[in-house]
Amino acid sequence: MLQQLFDRLREIYPRLVEIRRDLHMYPEISFEEVETPKKIARFLTELGLEVRTGVGGRGVVGILRGEKPGKTVALRADFDALPIQDEKEVPYRSRIPGKMHACGHDLHTAALLGVAAVLSEVKEQLAGTVVFIHQFAEELAPGGAKPMIEDGCLDGVDVIYGAHVWAGLPYGTVGFCEGYAMAAADAFEIEVTGRGGHGAQPHLTVDPLVTASQLVVNLQNIVSRRVDPLKSAVVTVGSFHSGEAFNVIPHSAHLKGTVRTFDEDVRSMVEEWIGQVVKGTCEQMGATAKYEYRRGYPALYNHVEETRRVKRLAEQLFGTGKVTNMEPVMGGEDFAYYLQKVPGTFFFVGGGNPELDAVYPHHHPKFDVDERAMLVIGQLFITAVLDYWADGKLKVEESLNRFKAQ
Repeated sequence: MLQQLFDRLREIYPRLVEIRRDLHMYPEISFEEVETPKKIARFLTELGLEVRTGVGGRGVVGILRGEKPGKTVALRADFDALPIQDEKEVPYRSRIPGKMHACGHDLHTAALLGVAAVLSEVKEQLAGTVVFIHQFAEELAPGGAKPMIEDGCLDGVDVIYGAHVWAGLPYGTVGFCEGYAMAAADAFEIEVTGRGGHGAQPHLTVDPLVTASQLVVNLQNIVSRRVDPLKSAVVTVGSFHSGEAFNVIPHSAHLKGTVRTFDEDVRSMVEEWIGQVVKGTCEQMGATAKYEYRRGYPALYNHVEETRRVKRLAEQLFGTGKVTNMEPVMGGEDFAYYLQKVPGTFFFVGGGNPELDAVYPHHHPKFDVDERAMLVIGQLFITAVLDYWADGKLKVEESLNRFKAQ
């Protein structure tokens, strides 16, 4: 059956490329997706699936019920773009100024639609249910996963799998990470208020710019001196704004930054410690401050059993040399919410290819990937579904033991 499904996936691959490039040319950023979910829903409806729209806001869920009873597997793809100007010189570059798919979500969507198309053609042979979760707003907290879950997208689901094309991995490879794989992604803002005045009379002022500068330095001590060195944390100030004129001491300074952690206790302590540093630094300098800490996505934890299951299948499909163990990354991903509810895993599929100029990192204006990564995602999704239904006893034919890059 796998050979039949894989052959069919390759047959419809040109159509998947068309879908991916259409989405790439007409991107919609987080919480502004209107036409993209319509396109997805139309495709799933034409396949004969049960389709829910407006799930959690802008999400789309397609349900494929096999003719035989069995467990329910969910597969997820995100479809939002980023507020970045597309600078690639390709026919399918973004037609929308200042917006582009710079993270591969268009490819995720097309790949999952391909899986839905292939599996729907053998509905009578399926012994279970597949839930296709097409999620909006992954790029911008509070994200789309949480409201979609609250709206029932995981109702009755036994396990969930997700994939992300990864520019840092060469095409044809797949990466796995057991346990914590992606960090909790939080944000903070600090507004320091002093007493402005003439730049030639600093003794008559309380300089918020100097205070904020000292604050940036003091914040670095949190990770280097307060966090257990055997645990991970990042505290980064990414924005610093204060003053306009060269000879004026401003009234205030504004800082923005991000915190990345895996351990929930470390996350809570860093939030508290930043507040302590802000208070102490400002009191020392005679200034005051407002401090706001906003929690983003939780850390993404890949369940060990499901990660090992999918990794084993990837090794059988593509060869052990094409499968790698990845270190955790400090980027955030709201797939973490799904994994808090049901077991599953989130893996990475290589999309890098210098011959196609697919060498730029995610969120770069020239970001692109090898579109054949859709076949890798599709094959692994299909195999994972069938193996889960077979309680881990799926026999992967020897003819499929090596995936030949075309």
